[in-house]
Amino acid sequence: MKELLGIVLIPLLAVIAPLVSRAISRWAIIPVVVFEILLGIIVGPDVLGWADRNDFLAILAELGLALLFFVAGTEIEFRAIAGRPVRRSIVAWLISFVLATALGLLIAGGQIEAAIIVGVALSSTALGAILPILRDAGLSGTPVGTAVSAIGAVGEFGPLIAISVFLGARSIGVNSLILAAFIIVTGVLILVALRMPHGRLHRLVRETLHTTSQFAVRVILLIVAALVVLSALLGLDILLGAFAAGVLWQIMLRHAPEEDVAHVKSKIDGVAFGFLVPIFFISTGVNFQLSALLAEPMLLALVPVIALALIAIRGLPAQLVAPPGTSRGDRMRISLYAATGLPIIVAATSIGTELGVLSTGNAALLVSAGMLSVLLFPYLASIGRRSTAVGAVFEPVDQDD
Repeated sequence: MKELLGIVLIPLLAVIAPLVSRAISRWAIIPVVVFEILLGIIVGPDVLGWADRNDFLAILAELGLALLFFVAGTEIEFRAIAGRPVRRSIVAWLISFVLATALGLLIAGGQIEAAIIVGVALSSTALGAILPILRDAGLSGTPVGTAVSAIGAVGEFGPLIAISVFLGARSIGVNSLILAAFIIVTGVLILVALRMPHGRLHRLVRETLHTTSQFAVRVILLIVAALVVLSALLGLDILLGAFAAGVLWQIMLRHAPEEDVAHVKSKIDGVAFGFLVPIFFISTGVNFQLSALLAEPMLLALVPVIALALIAIRGLPAQLVAPPGTSRGDRMRISLYAATGLPIIVAATSIGTELGVLSTGNAALLVSAGMLSVLLFPYLASIGRRSTAVGAVFEPVDQDD
């Protein structure tokens, strides 16, 4: 009966969440994902008990998370972040990973596997959640927006690499070889996509944009499915395949008319953010182990501490990526955006609990800190923000430094 109720309840919550976000927007800009998670917790087993954890919801949630990473892959401007921003972002992420893993050793009582899971979780950046915020704030295309995009790209790709290498079923050496094979295959596909003529593909996309064929959407779903299945067969995290699929599709459509690209993006946004992604975040709330967190008052008290630790672990190293001439206020914004994390925190902690190396209480602690970061950090970053139009008061970013 609860599964039947969930068929109606989950879409209802997906409708309520943006309405609540919009109503509160006159006082504070809070991402809609926060309300999706909170509503999921309220109707979940630990509060009202109207929705239960089930396989059907889990499958849809997994698809939603995959599409979230696909969209992130399509929105990265590689030409903009190439050079200095991406190189420094890699260094910043490595520092964050080491710091987060050290904190993980304290949280997990010295257990290496659990520490790595904490390291992966707390060194991540929620690029998929941040990019729309950057667009809405008018930061896309600015030096600050470019820096945050580079930080976010590495902050999603780096943890996915770490999950595949350190948390696979095989040894680190074997996992590394398999990961290298996946990267080679993906690289070959990208090289083919770069060199092959796209005229016929672009014509098919345009001719079917407003028909029942919807060729672009079907090709996208095929690419996502193929790379997700490939990563799963290789024993890698499926989000790596979804992210790579987004990059591949972006390349395939790079020379298409802008109007067509915008139409395709709108359709994918509709499928992702109108259907599957909300299910992922609501499912995150339903699966949230609130009882485990409340059972240990010390863990509950640590939630804001871990959220602040995210700024130290992720935000401070991100200063390496700040463009020359960046003001103190914009440096703080870069740190806050870099420290915003949730999807990979959810994915990593789920792996940890499934492997039995991370307690449900510690998993709930990390997810709660991630939720708090999504709730507070983008809002704090928006306070007092002045216009940062392209080229305004910033020196040009040196791509070769």
